[in-house]
Amino acid sequence: MQRCAVCHGADIRGTGPLAGKSNPPTPDLTTAAFRKRLNDYPGVIVSSVILRPNGDLIPKTLKDNGVKIPPFTWRVKDFRDLNEYMAAVIAKKR
Repeated sequence: MQRCAVCHGADIRGTGPLAGKSNPPTPDLTTAAFRKRLNDYPGVIVSSVILRPNGDLIPKTLKDNGVKIPPFTWRVKDFRDLNEYMAAVIAKKR
């Protein structure tokens, strides 16, 4: 919640309090397209979202707006937990 919901919201629809500060806009992760990608490639999607090529979780636009999120060492369990959480939220949307 403290890492992702600030932009994505607890509902993962891009409704968090900082969503409007992101450029490009914070995506809605409950769409059919994202649901299919999450289903087809669960580990890849979650880890690629978290482990961006430059290892930076926070987009430059958010940093430019003073957003600070402390560093965090992601574990395999964290990836699994995140995947399960997103899948559960998406399943409720149906």
